[in-house]
Amino acid sequence: MHSEFDLIARYFTPAPPGPEAGVALGVGDDCALLAPTPGRRLAVSVDTSVAGVHFPAEAPAEAIGHRALAVSLSDLAAMGARARWCFMALTLQARPDAWLEAFSRGFKALCDATGTTLAGGDITRGELAIGVTVMGEVAPEAALTRGGGRPGDLVAVTGALGGGAGGLAAWQAGERDVGHPLLARYLFPRPRLAAGEALARLATAAVDLSDGLLADLGHILEHSGGGARLEPEALPLAEGLVEALGEARAQEAALSGGDDYELLICLPAERLDEARRRLAALALPLTVIGRLTEAPGLHGVPGARRLGWQHFRGDETGGRP
Repeated sequence: MHSEFDLIARYFTPAPPGPEAGVALGVGDDCALLAPTPGRRLAVSVDTSVAGVHFPAEAPAEAIGHRALAVSLSDLAAMGARARWCFMALTLQARPDAWLEAFSRGFKALCDATGTTLAGGDITRGELAIGVTVMGEVAPEAALTRGGGRPGDLVAVTGALGGGAGGLAAWQAGERDVGHPLLARYLFPRPRLAAGEALARLATAAVDLSDGLLADLGHILEHSGGGARLEPEALPLAEGLVEALGEARAQEAALSGGDDYELLICLPAERLDEARRRLAALALPLTVIGRLTEAPGLHGVPGARRLGWQHFRGDETGGRP
């Protein structure tokens, strides 16, 4: 196997970025030197993707590269931030050049699609894991948090739900066609960056749906106070989900399955039409699924599991390979 320096030079050193990238010094030195936009705040998040926990170890390398970046960028989307830079720490055993080429292709393609510059990182030897730090920018008054929701706000979601869990179930059942609509949602999630920016001055609170709708809504309730009443019949289900899992399991996948990487937002009712208008320009639906309440707790979904995915309670919650 090549040395880590050879791998960095061959697969993970982008062409010198232009001045618009805000990278004064990038890959190849001890630190990157970045030039944030004056008057903007940095939004920073880090996620680690581990083979056998967050994705199947035998998944296509291109999907692994895409997915590792996508799940981190989704956090920027939930803050209404514009993606700028990323750093990757890659741990792997010996891999053929074809695997590395495909992995880097998937990673770079999403960088290009989202305007994200790979500005540094590290490669080491061990079991396959990818740590990705993303950095974005947001105007101070536009940053979305989990703590701004108020009683009476509508609860709404972008896109469709349950596709991540449905795709994992399809993989576990032996499906390997990455063009399968559910498997594609699981292996190639689409971070809703443009939607987050569009909603930044309309929504009062937001979170990305990584661990399951009920669990992630619970984070908003924890920070905003109060409770929520959901309308399960209003949940927008991913294409093919009911046919694959049946109605009961499809709804459970939408509520607790995780890995959807859509945005869950709260907003006053009078802003709904404008929010939908902005997302229509992105060909993305926004569906109201409930409302925040003064009364604490989660109402309207009796018997549903709220935990979602938790790494140290995985035996109780499932939801990962």
